[in-house]
Amino acid sequence: MQRKASAVWRGNLQQGQGEISTESGVLNRTPYSFSKRFGNVPGTNPEELIGAAHSSCFAMALSGALSAKGFTAESLEVSATVTLEKSGNDWTVTASHLDLSAKVPGLDQTQFNTIAEDAKNNCPISRLLDTEISLEARLDEGEARVSH
Repeated sequence: MQRKASAVWRGNLQQGQGEISTESGVLNRTPYSFSKRFGNVPGTNPEELIGAAHSSCFAMALSGALSAKGFTAESLEVSATVTLEKSGNDWTVTASHLDLSAKVPGLDQTQFNTIAEDAKNNCPISRLLDTEISLEARLDEGEARVSH
């Protein structure tokens, strides 16, 4: 399976403008720029898109892992915070933090922690990212933290 996305950039780094498109058409010439990435100008940027990919991939991986153990999630709400830091002259994605709030009938906290950790480590986007990946997972009112 292959999925395709493309980007076009015009101009210099700080004043230039770009457009991102996906094969599915969900993103179609969606604008991005330096100020959208490094400032607070509304719009998308690569790190936000990585966060969307990571949170959605993890949710699907966790759903599959839960199903394999005989559980069905009532809801899995996941957000990902991607950290971009400058080290010397280079910018690097240094972390992706997953924040999960889950409702899974019949599942206890210990099983939940094990299944969530496995999904965090094995979702394809987690395996793609060469960075620290942390997870804060809440089952109903319980909380567990795991890191990788």
